[in-house]
Amino acid sequence: MYKDNGTQHSNVELRIARRAFLVGAVGSIAAASAAQDRDYGQSGAPVRYPEPDVIVLDPKFAKYKIGNTPIKRLHTGMMWAEGPAWNGVGKYLIWSDIPNNIQHRWLMDDGHVSVFRNPANYSNGNTFDWEGRQISFEHGTRRVARYEYNGTVTVLADKFDGKPFNAPNDGAVHPDGSLWFTDPGYGSLGHYEGHKGDLQLKEAIYRIDKGGRLDKVTDEIFKPNGLCFSPDWKKLYAADTGSSHYPQAPKNIKVWDVADGKLRNGREFCSMKLMNDNREMAGLADGIRSDVDGNIWASAGWVGKGYDGVHIFSPEGQRIGMIVLPEICSNVCFGGPKRNRLFMTASQSLYSVYTEAQGAGCA
Repeated sequence: MYKDNGTQHSNVELRIARRAFLVGAVGSIAAASAAQDRDYGQSGAPVRYPEPDVIVLDPKFAKYKIGNTPIKRLHTGMMWAEGPAWNGVGKYLIWSDIPNNIQHRWLMDDGHVSVFRNPANYSNGNTFDWEGRQISFEHGTRRVARYEYNGTVTVLADKFDGKPFNAPNDGAVHPDGSLWFTDPGYGSLGHYEGHKGDLQLKEAIYRIDKGGRLDKVTDEIFKPNGLCFSPDWKKLYAADTGSSHYPQAPKNIKVWDVADGKLRNGREFCSMKLMNDNREMAGLADGIRSDVDGNIWASAGWVGKGYDGVHIFSPEGQRIGMIVLPEICSNVCFGGPKRNRLFMTASQSLYSVYTEAQGAGCA
């Protein structure tokens, strides 16, 4: 027997998980998952514990799986849900529905969902700074905007070298007061998630320091998407979704060393390739977050059953766990009073699951 947060399970379960789901092993994640067949509605049959769609691929992940908690669908009906961010003071989650040009808010008190901002300038990612102010990365205005307590909006950045950004996508704040963000340009490539227009800048990652100075920190990546810092702030991770438009782009997450506001030693952190049923599955990571132990929780999708959801990687880049969802997962964040509840925006829905991991960073 082994214990998972005080709950006993047989060693058979762990052996089956390891044999069936280790990267490169022969097995079928899709067959083991119930995600495609279950009813997530309130009237659906209850989930038999332990949650079958939180999958332990390596014993390193076992301590983060809670034996008696389910994946819950909190809301549905969006067109493309993105950019979840947790407000610890207000005890609410905000996220974007990009095509509908609105932001939603979910209240922890009673699970109530309401429209938070309409219009939202086709915002994609959202975060909160160390002062609790909301920051949005907006496709429609091609800008990074901060929403102040008095209701005004401060434009933090909308151009570089005199040229408008492509369409800022996602970002993270640093304890030194700086804000780092990505600019892959998806919101300007069509009419659906913004306003169609030319990309005038090479896709890149930028940094705004506490005083407002804007610097490009790297463009050594095809299309930088979600990004996050390690819990010690010494590394920056970014998902590369460039294969959507560049056939030669790798499907991976990159990492750089951070020092004095600059990036060094860019390299692959992990590949999104996964062997399943003797075939290679390779989707895309999108939004990513780190927990306090340095594991990276990456939204994943564009493959299908047995792949789409959340992939969890150890600090060494080893895939150690998965959360399988019935929809493509676009982004994740940790929230709740203990920062141990993972919120997942996935296509048309918002999901959550409790874990024994706790989120690092601010939002």
